[in-house]
Amino acid sequence: MSTESPISTYGQGPTLAKMAVQESEGHWPVPEGTILAPLWKRISAYILDTMMLTLILLIATGSWVAYAWNLSLLMSSQWYFVLINWLLIISANYLYHKYTVNGMGRSFGQRWFGLAVVREDGEPLPRLDCGRRATLKLRYLILGLNLIFLIIDGRHIRRRHTHQSSVDLACASIVVIANSLPPAKRNHLR
Repeated sequence: MSTESPISTYGQGPTLAKMAVQESEGHWPVPEGTILAPLWKRISAYILDTMMLTLILLIATGSWVAYAWNLSLLMSSQWYFVLINWLLIISANYLYHKYTVNGMGRSFGQRWFGLAVVREDGEPLPRLDCGRRATLKLRYLILGLNLIFLIIDGRHIRRRHTHQSSVDLACASIVVIANSLPPAKRNHLR
């Protein structure tokens, strides 16, 4: 008879819980102890980012960017104001989301809520994937359809064990609580 207690095997290989998760959900390479971001924090961070970026654009353009929401101008001789302002909004959102995630590992709104965007293995997201992620996030700007996209992605985040939206799946990223990453994986976060 063995003198080893089954309780004393803590830390020596896979536990029953780890094996059960791997069998039912498949292998997931996220570092142990990493906490995935809840939906409310992700939505709040996006809203904060959008408000901040809109305020900056309003100040930088002297409120001219507000013409983007004046759809009655589309039928007038000044229709180009609407299009130019929407191009400005779209390009600013793309550049903001691409370069904040690429440079800091998260946007300012995500930083405010203590979140980070990383690859599924906890490493920094490559620049190409940051661009793909920023491009896919532009669909949240489409008036009328943005609520549909938010509801669909919110449902994906709640139902998937990885809490990944369709944007996350397209570029193999996850959004995590930044402090739950191991210290070696947090070096790129600003």
